[in-house]
Amino acid sequence: MAGGIREIKGRIKSFSNMRQITKAMKMVAAAKLRRAQERAVASRPYADKMREVVMSIAAGTTGSKHPMLQSRPVKKTGYVVITSDRGLAGGYNANVLRTVARTIEERHNSKDQYTIIVLGRKGRDFFKKRGYPIADEFVNVSDAPTFADIRNVVRNAVNLFADGGIDELYLVYNKFISAIQQEPMELRLLPLANVEKAEGTPTYDFEPSAEEVLADLLPRYAETLIYSALLDAKASEWGARMTAMGSATDNATDMIDRLTLFYNRARQAAITQEIAEIVSGASALE
Repeated sequence: MAGGIREIKGRIKSFSNMRQITKAMKMVAAAKLRRAQERAVASRPYADKMREVVMSIAAGTTGSKHPMLQSRPVKKTGYVVITSDRGLAGGYNANVLRTVARTIEERHNSKDQYTIIVLGRKGRDFFKKRGYPIADEFVNVSDAPTFADIRNVVRNAVNLFADGGIDELYLVYNKFISAIQQEPMELRLLPLANVEKAEGTPTYDFEPSAEEVLADLLPRYAETLIYSALLDAKASEWGARMTAMGSATDNATDMIDRLTLFYNRARQAAITQEIAEIVSGASALE
């Protein structure tokens, strides 16, 4: 009985230590979520305006030969997939990776028909373990990413498309809805074809020409989309991690309560047994 009591007491201590760790991780995630959410929200107006301007120019520019605007028969598709470098984030990575795997299964019959550019160690390990073709990988992305962090991603993806390595490019990531809700999203990046000018969009005058301005804006447009998605993904990651650590803390508290009850019952039973033995011994001496 004494051994059982010591074991329960040890488990209570173990869960108490775990609760301290998960509670601290929840607080860190909450602080980083607030900053990541501010960056994600602040980037959206710029991304929306950039999209509006590019769509307006592209819709008014006929016969453009820029490679990012050229549609061609699709023989190979590229996917830019954004995941995290670390785990302990609930279903954050599983949701986006499941979306990519399902999409690939539905669209492609062989590995020659697609390739993946992956951000994040979790995504890289997932695709490598299962034998998916990976064109490029980027890990250890900062929790506060800048344009410089994604410039190589954009350059490699655009060059892969321009050189004919892929015929279309999609971006897959977790869109931030709230701290407890993240939605896997798929966005077509290239080619930027079949565009229409939205109603109410202002008319712009360009110098030296709309064609030259468009050629300069298109790579920046791709950068903006991927950067905005990365900020959304980071906010989603910290929201998912905060929720996961909160659940872990609550579960640890429940286990401590249950084990404390078992401990008290076992201790009470041990004391009752000792009293019974003392009474029995005293009776035997009479």
